[in-house]
Amino acid sequence: MPVKACVFDAYGTLFDVAAAARAAAAEPGAERLAALWPKLAEIWRLKQLQYTWLRAVTGDHADFWAVTADGLDVAMEACGLAGDAALRARLLALYRELEAYPEVAEMLAALKAAGRTTAILSNGSPEMLDAAVANAGLADLLDAVISVEEVGVFKPHASVYALVERRLGASPAETLFVSSNGWDACCGAAFGFRTLWVNRAGDPMDRLPGRPAHVARDLSGVPALATAL
Repeated sequence: MPVKACVFDAYGTLFDVAAAARAAAAEPGAERLAALWPKLAEIWRLKQLQYTWLRAVTGDHADFWAVTADGLDVAMEACGLAGDAALRARLLALYRELEAYPEVAEMLAALKAAGRTTAILSNGSPEMLDAAVANAGLADLLDAVISVEEVGVFKPHASVYALVERRLGASPAETLFVSSNGWDACCGAAFGFRTLWVNRAGDPMDRLPGRPAHVARDLSGVPALATAL
């Protein structure tokens, strides 16, 4: 069955989640952060994801912006930066304007030129996603930006993945789902999507019920893969 829709996770897949800490560390007066930013970015992302999973299990939902701020607070404390309100505000502001990976715009344009539906399916809140998409200049290259806030639970809950067919009219078999998160790619595959894991870091495959059929180091090959399937 031909691929009708190409659906992308946002954070870590289209947008570089380390960009906020890296950019803040390069600003004047940020010498202390310059030595710590990789550690801060790593802990921030880990806690952000952990809190989505825990909130999905407990049913205690909060939007992704609140979870992002909570994760940053833990990361700053772990790095000895707790109490720096100005730095916290700057990091959160930069997170709203994350850089897209360099191949993203060209890749999406190629998919659109081939007549495929393009969309984001993300844990992000609508406001966060709108800001990121606008900052990266991707609005005209996306047919839909779908947030988990429509169902009030984070990925990998099946109700999130079901939003694709509801919103785009593409069945799982007609959808190429692309994520840089190994757990997301595995769970998307288990749901029934045709799935690509963008494994930029060369990480091992997660041991979960599903397994993505395709793995790549970046997004540049997505248009050719969508055509080949």
